[in-house]
Amino acid sequence: MSIFLTPPPLSLYVHFPWCIRKCPYCDFNSHELKSSLPEQDYINALIRDLEQDLPRVWGRRVQTVYMGGGTPSLFSPTAIAQLLSDLRARLTIAPDAEITLEANPGTVDIERFQGFKEAGINRLSIGIQSFNNEHLQALGRIHSGDEARRAVQAAQYAGFERINLDLMFGLPNQTLEQARADLATAIELEPGHLSLYQLTIEPNTLFHARPPVLPDDDSLWDMQQALQQQLAGAGHEQYEVSAYAQAGQQSRHNLNYWQFGDYLGIGAGAHAKLSDHEGIGRLWKIKHPHKYLEHAGSKQGIGGESILNPNDVSLEFMMNALRLSEGVPTALFPERAGQPLSKVSVALEKAETLALIEWDVRHIKPTVRGRRYLNDLLQLFMS
Repeated sequence: MSIFLTPPPLSLYVHFPWCIRKCPYCDFNSHELKSSLPEQDYINALIRDLEQDLPRVWGRRVQTVYMGGGTPSLFSPTAIAQLLSDLRARLTIAPDAEITLEANPGTVDIERFQGFKEAGINRLSIGIQSFNNEHLQALGRIHSGDEARRAVQAAQYAGFERINLDLMFGLPNQTLEQARADLATAIELEPGHLSLYQLTIEPNTLFHARPPVLPDDDSLWDMQQALQQQLAGAGHEQYEVSAYAQAGQQSRHNLNYWQFGDYLGIGAGAHAKLSDHEGIGRLWKIKHPHKYLEHAGSKQGIGGESILNPNDVSLEFMMNALRLSEGVPTALFPERAGQPLSKVSVALEKAETLALIEWDVRHIKPTVRGRRYLNDLLQLFMS
């Protein structure tokens, strides 16, 4: 049995499974839209899904809402406004909640952004990936570099003050100079937050079946180091492995994940993590959009659920917390994992001996070496 003196902060994730085109590197639950968007039917299904889960979170306040995909910006501002209204009618959402919507530059304009803002969205995450047209084509993106720039400017014109841009590096045939140019363009657009990811080849993707030629490991390391220096010079502090922010612009939703908070998940393939006196449970919904539309809100709409064993809890806590550059307070482990610190003290001591972390009664923090060799560090907690 886990012991939680107070429940962890609660977030809500809403998944939208459709895209105009499936990108060859993407392993998320996204499906190419081959007919008209079943907008109203999907909103109705989301609410049925939520209503089924409500008993799991009675009395708890939602601190952040994140609408991801897929491509949530395919949905109209009217549909998003209805969804938020329906969510507020059923959940206690904090007045200052961070409410994020992911947007594809090929699906938005100023009017649409204005509609999203009026609907209640107060943060955008725009999937740029690159401003180089050749690289965008190689990645299967539906927008050009110019369209990406215009999308960011349109979001700013619509009044959004909290904007994240997603960028990737280590692209097929990408040079260091091209990666730096992509980042320079992003910085010039003055977003408050940048997510910078290395392209990796994931199973069950087109790139896995037909691997492109990527930069070698030495080139990737040089690229990463140069881009991190470029970001630091522009005032974007690295606070997580792939997240950089200006002061006060960190993603509250993602911080809740990394600090091992709870989250409810609705939508096709959405996952939840919820803590109670029985332990920490995982819950996920069926993935296929059409089956989800049919079964959301019923037992058939549940893809599965499980209770984490104590070893898995310890590992998952560290997998998240040690991604943060500043780590976490030591007291957060018993608070969020529901276990005494002694559960991981041997692994912590060994990690400290190997110069992978710094820790004491106040704080657990990965060293620069620990962040570089994060997989090796996490191996110490796999027991």
